[in-house]
Amino acid sequence: MALASAPARRALARPGRLGLGGCGAPRRGAYEWGVRSTRKPEPPPRDRVYEIPGLEPITYAGKMHFMPGLARPVFPPWDPGWTHPKFRRLPPIHEQPLYKDQACYVFHQRCRLLEGVKQALWLTKAKLIEGLPKKVLGLVEDPRNHIENQDERVLNVISHARLWHSTEDIPKRETYCPVIVDSLIQLCKSQILKHPSLAKRICAQNYRLSTTWNRGFREGYPYPYPHTLYFLETANLRPHRFQPDQLRAKMILFAFGNALAQARLLYGNDTKVLEQPVVVQSVGTDGRVFQFLVLQLNTTDLASNEGVKNLVWVDSDQLLYQHFWCLPVVKKKVVVEPVGPTGFQPETFRKFLALYLHDAV
Repeated sequence: MALASAPARRALARPGRLGLGGCGAPRRGAYEWGVRSTRKPEPPPRDRVYEIPGLEPITYAGKMHFMPGLARPVFPPWDPGWTHPKFRRLPPIHEQPLYKDQACYVFHQRCRLLEGVKQALWLTKAKLIEGLPKKVLGLVEDPRNHIENQDERVLNVISHARLWHSTEDIPKRETYCPVIVDSLIQLCKSQILKHPSLAKRICAQNYRLSTTWNRGFREGYPYPYPHTLYFLETANLRPHRFQPDQLRAKMILFAFGNALAQARLLYGNDTKVLEQPVVVQSVGTDGRVFQFLVLQLNTTDLASNEGVKNLVWVDSDQLLYQHFWCLPVVKKKVVVEPVGPTGFQPETFRKFLALYLHDAV
């Protein structure tokens, strides 16, 4: 005994409706086989006015209401006499007044170069030299340029930024990184008595740089040229942080932009080899690891890879301290690691101080 569904019983009851060459297989529709059609029904034709040459369509415009059998009228766009900002239609890009055929790529603070330093060197037509220039290294090794109780005061700066400045148990990077850099700069300013020319410098934060490089947007500015650029990597989330190679590439491009703007103000906009090179320094840090860079602009002719090239000295990944314990590490009621920095390297601050004193000693 077998069970049969209703469609099967109907097919068996009507043997004349057999398919597949009369082999006895029942002919079933799509829904009887359990398969639904995925084809969507065609939309109804739009009720619009068809333009036929020589004929005028009859619409219900004069009736002021819908009437079946008459075509829908087409009215011109309503002009209220003023433009609402929300519904304003911008012209196409190629019709805008500032449109240029040649594209311009803008590099800002959060841009990341995929190729890092290699791409930055190609964009600036520069050659990479590992380490710092000999003149800067001479300032590092000269004990006359050191500050009294230098290592102890640098350790106090680190403890102040990581432990005493904030009320949090473990301060975040965006809190302690600016404090460390500002305190180190203030420590460098203590050398003004030895080198009075340091008093002619200021510290400008978040100034804007463009192709013409206007800082303060007025003439006669007493501090027109940058000496050292400081970049702080304060992002707390790891995906938002710059990788060390990307940070160095950013330092190269911004140092090059400042040097190029300075060279054009001194020698004009003509592309040529400079009579006197322009030097701009840069320091990048996350509060623990420092990147030092010196860029020397020799030429503004960037069209070809031949001829004179610009020079970039990079001293990368210099640790100021290895780790900082905000809370003591206690094991078996014994303090294993006290509060404070570990792995302090005073050589890093000497380089920081040497870049600050460069061109003033």
